[in-house]
Amino acid sequence: MAGANGAACELLGTCDTANQEMRQLSKRTQYSLRALYALARNYGHGPVLIEHLSRDEAIPKKFLEQILLSLRNTGLVASKKGKGGGYFLARAPEQITLGLVIRSIEGPLAPLPCASETQFRKCEECVDIETCGTRIVMREVRDAIAQILDHTTLAMVCRKVDQARQKQRGAAALVYDI
Repeated sequence: MAGANGAACELLGTCDTANQEMRQLSKRTQYSLRALYALARNYGHGPVLIEHLSRDEAIPKKFLEQILLSLRNTGLVASKKGKGGGYFLARAPEQITLGLVIRSIEGPLAPLPCASETQFRKCEECVDIETCGTRIVMREVRDAIAQILDHTTLAMVCRKVDQARQKQRGAAALVYDI
């Protein structure tokens, strides 16, 4: 299957040439989102200790420390030192979109530099940027991704997770009743 994936990467120009993988969210971003979801669930109940976040979200503590420092520097989280200290969201979960989070960590959402609105750069091998079919499609991809991520907040994700858990519990109860 690597061959097919590699061909798609080559065609789209969105691959990591070392391993021919399509661009995906980094571990740093995945862990950041998990930590932010946990802080969103706890919003209004005080700071959360890094040890608890690390344990509950299965994020290596040293990596989580770096992530939280970075998120604090971007203004997404704040911290309190001392007794009763820890990390908490700097804004309400309804005010933090996934687009904001991902851009703060990964940079532009566009799969190609020539499709980026904020960090546009012409591709080296591009013959005609205005008529490049790949660029035209990748701009549509960028717009679709941005539409979803810029309109999805941490609070919305937490509600979706709660609904999925309730549904899962309901399905589990049906299995045991049989």
